[in-house]
Amino acid sequence: MAAGRGWRRRALRLLTAGGGVLLTRFPFWHCFSGLLLCAERADGRRKPDIPVPYLYVDMGVAVLCASFMSFGVKRRWFALGAALQLAVATYAAHVGGHVHYGDWLKVRMYSRTIAIIGGFLILASGAGELYRQKPRSRSLQSTGQVFLGIYLICQAYSLQHSKEDRLAYLNHLLGGELALQLLFILYGLLALAFLSGYYVRAAAQVLAVLLPLAILLIDGNIGYWHESRRVEFWNQMKLIGQNVGIFGAVVILATDG
Repeated sequence: MAAGRGWRRRALRLLTAGGGVLLTRFPFWHCFSGLLLCAERADGRRKPDIPVPYLYVDMGVAVLCASFMSFGVKRRWFALGAALQLAVATYAAHVGGHVHYGDWLKVRMYSRTIAIIGGFLILASGAGELYRQKPRSRSLQSTGQVFLGIYLICQAYSLQHSKEDRLAYLNHLLGGELALQLLFILYGLLALAFLSGYYVRAAAQVLAVLLPLAILLIDGNIGYWHESRRVEFWNQMKLIGQNVGIFGAVVILATDG
């Protein structure tokens, strides 16, 4: 009995550490895919979301925060810094208006950015620390959970009002429209759990099962998004990386929530 509990504790610690790795390394992928997106747009003589001088500053701050988070140095503070950096960069890109996206694509992009910011807030609260030396900040974790709830509301909204997202799911769901509506209800219930703060760990465990399937089957359908819906290749790769980072945050909540 004791051996079984010890094995379970070690497995949970391993999963928690894995979620932390995915989330703390996300800024590296964000910068890498962002640079290649700029190169992709340069071929078509299109501007990046953020003007170039500020873009390099933004990426430098992201790499700095990711490096310190990865080494576990002042992890909470640099997780807050990463959340602030991502928020400022998203606001600057939105206000700049250099690139125009469809409304359905804006929902996909901004909702995932909100969820990643929420993941960093959860990390800044002390969740996911294997050897916690200071008490966890419940207020930061609750705020991060609310951001994840907003992301799930946007997912549910897209299933009802975005023909692009609906078709992407219907291509892989066996039950057709009925399965799509059940998934809509499930996303709504998960969002309610994260927003209310009740059954968060159970909701995170369910979401930790759903997200890998969505990443592989929906986001991974590059031909559909890039060729049929004209999403830039490296923008879609950035969206995939965001969902992987969100998955890391969800795993932390599912194992150390």
